[in-house]
Parts: sequence; structure tokens; C-alpha cells
Amino acid sequence: MLPTDSALVLFSGGQDSTTCLAWALKNYARVETIGFDYGQRHAVELTVRPQLLQGLRAHSAAWDAKLGEDHMIDLSLISAISQTAMTHDIAIETQANGLPNTFVPGRNLLFMTVAATVAYRRGLTVLVGGMCETDFSGYPDCRDDTMKALQVALNLGMDTRIKLETPLMWRDKKQTWELAEELGGQPLVDLIREGTHTCYLGERGALHDWGYGCGTCPACALRARGYRQFVGAEA
Repeated sequence: MLPTDSALVLFSGGQDSTTCLAWALKNYARVETIGFDYGQRHAVELTVRPQLLQGLRAHSAAWDAKLGEDHMIDLSLISAISQTAMTHDIAIETQANGLPNTFVPGRNLLFMTVAATVAYRRGLTVLVGGMCETDFSGYPDCRDDTMKALQVALNLGMDTRIKLETPLMWRDKKQTWELAEELGGQPLVDLIREGTHTCYLGERGALHDWGYGCGTCPACALRARGYRQFVGAEA
């Protein structure tokens, strides 16, 4: 166990957040989850969350005993004040500032702030998120410096000692698959491959070797390449 004993995991239903949830179940005595309906372009991730939670409970009796309440928060105001490819039906492209228009300004900052508020009320001492700056699209709110600064701001603002953990921060997608295997063996890898959803376009038709998705958006490309490197099908 890690020094603090309780965690709130930002759990979207995607590959990264599911891996982080498994990591938290391995490391903490009490784990709760939080998800956000922010008016995203599709709600596929939200629809797979309950099945994933059930699958993680079924994975082991220890995980089932640790996994507590799931909190679903309405943050639809994000889509009301954003014009991005994640909140509206527009083509994915690079903006003039060099960032992809899948970047939702302030999203992770707001997610963490709301999560910290819930953690404060629930007596949870750690926030766990899937932010990563190894394999990512350049989102500034996924950077390690951002998370460290936010941890300071949240604790100053609430007079707490909440810790922000980002277990994937320095892992590429291949290493994320490896972490899943380390945490739960092939059954967890299979659950993540078949049960999670990462595709920006919400495509959930054919099951690829790496999971469901359109196969062409940036999220699918990262996931597919990482999985094939993980299984040794790609150098």
C-alpha cells in the first residue's frame, strides 16, 4: 500500500483511466470513482463505464472489496463554453496555436477541481488521473508541471494535503498496456482491449486487435500503435 490509504480516480471509461483505476485498486485500501458528462461529442465512454466497473469487481475479490461509490457529475457547461472537436461535430484539425482542436481548454483543470471537492467531502486523500505527456496530443493540461501546480493551488485553496497521482505521466502507450498486464495479467488486458473506449469519433463497430474505434483519429492511432508494440507486432 502507498502511504495514503484512499483514492478518487477520474474514470472516463477509456483505456488510460481504466488502467489508472486498476493501479489505484492495487495500491489503495479504499477507492472511489468519478466521471464527468461534459456534453462530449459522443457518450460511448460513459455507457461502457458500468460494465468496466463490474469487470474490475469480478477480476478479484480484493478489488471488489476496495471499490466503493461511483460519482457521475454533470459538467455540461464545458460544451456550452467550448467550440472543440470533442464537444461539437467538427473536423479534427490543428489550430493556429499548434494545438489540435480536440483540446478542450480548462477541462482537466475543472475535472481535478471538482474531483478535489468530492474528495474533500468523502474524506479521500489522493486524486488519480490518466494525464500523460509521453504519448499525447500536446494538451497543456496533461503536463506534469500543470498537475503539480494544480496540486499546490487546490491544497492552498482548501487547506488540505490531497495528493495528485498520474501513474501514466511518463509511460507511452506500449508501457500503459504493459502496466495493465503487470496489474491484472491477460484478463485485465482483455477487459481494457474489449471494454474500454478511446476513439474521438465514438466509433464502436468492428473490434480491432487493439480494441474498438475508427482506427484513424489520433486517439485510435496511439492506442493501436502501442498495442501492436506491446504484443510485438510492430517495432
